[in-house]
Amino acid sequence: MPSFAYTVVDKQGKQNKGSLDADTRDAAMTELKKAGSLVVECKEVGAMGRDIHLKAFDKKPAPRDLAVFCRQFVAILDAGVPAVQALEMLAEQTENKMLASALSDCKTTIEQGETLSHAMAEYPKVFPSMLVTLVEAGEASGSLTTSFTRMATQFERTAQLQDTVKKATIYPTILVIMMVCAIVVLLTFVVPTFEDVFSQLNTKMPALTKVTLAIALFLKSKWYVVLLIILAVVFGVRYVKKTSGGNRFFGNMAMHSKIRGRLVVKTASARMARTLGTLLSSGLSLVDALSITADTMDNVFFEDALRSAQSAVTLGAPLSGELKKSGVFPPLVYHMVGIGEETGDIEGMLEKLAEYYEEEVRAETERTLAVMEPVIIVVMAVVIGTIILSIILPMASMYNSLGNL
Repeated sequence: MPSFAYTVVDKQGKQNKGSLDADTRDAAMTELKKAGSLVVECKEVGAMGRDIHLKAFDKKPAPRDLAVFCRQFVAILDAGVPAVQALEMLAEQTENKMLASALSDCKTTIEQGETLSHAMAEYPKVFPSMLVTLVEAGEASGSLTTSFTRMATQFERTAQLQDTVKKATIYPTILVIMMVCAIVVLLTFVVPTFEDVFSQLNTKMPALTKVTLAIALFLKSKWYVVLLIILAVVFGVRYVKKTSGGNRFFGNMAMHSKIRGRLVVKTASARMARTLGTLLSSGLSLVDALSITADTMDNVFFEDALRSAQSAVTLGAPLSGELKKSGVFPPLVYHMVGIGEETGDIEGMLEKLAEYYEEEVRAETERTLAVMEPVIIVVMAVVIGTIILSIILPMASMYNSLGNL
């Protein structure tokens, strides 16, 4: 069915833009006029144009986008604006196209008599299951703004945590890229220029020089082979990560890494505590909260630990004991959860745990950077120094030979 882009002016004099599906342009015009709007423009949109817009340019909303949406939605509702009109306003001003489109569709669904949580559940790529669950709980208890406020805090903390962890990878990645570029330039453009000079020397070239020249000539003539190997490794690793065995292998390697292992564990502990605490404080049962929290874990071992704990808690086992039994969470986590179970304030303990480990992630990130930077610089110096040394050695040997004449 064709799609038509339209521009209309409603009874309040407000201009609105959008699209609708209709058999013909006349049918689309009739549908628009039913609402009492003045049609300014109505034209057919090609199917290819719609696909390109939806698939190539739409980007999944980040936690920071969702945090802004939740804060703005609460502010508009507190001002006395109905939810339908609030969604319309946010759809118009939201920069993320995928989120804006989902909000517009949610508005239409609500106008048809469905709940907001039901409307949001139809867009799992836009609205996380945790947000949908809390919205549903808020609708049932009459505290919708409270649910959105809690989720705004959750998304803000998640965004901060992600930004903190990214700091541990961005700068080292830049250093590695600079090192690789310097090595490629030396081997591809600098070293080959000395080949003719070295071939005319009467002295025997050192083994290091021969190896460096061989590598340089191979890179210069067979660079596409190296590129294909790199691409094959990158896509191969990405494919293996998607398999069950590969996911567990890389997850285990990340947890036990000498440099990033502690950062991975502390990040997972912070996320678990923050998410589980938010869900429990919203009135969800511990079993349901554990299921949703497990879905937010990046590392498969932490996900498995929470799913195993969920099954045991269903049978009446204490959560603290199951977290200890999993062997992946630090002792402080299950000790604090145990205290919360004894005092009946598990949500408060999880809040304290989240704040503690979020601060620990920041500190661990700084320590990780402090370790990685000198290691990368030393490796860069050794590799580049070796290449330069391989060029200097034959020249030094030649000068010694000339000095002996």
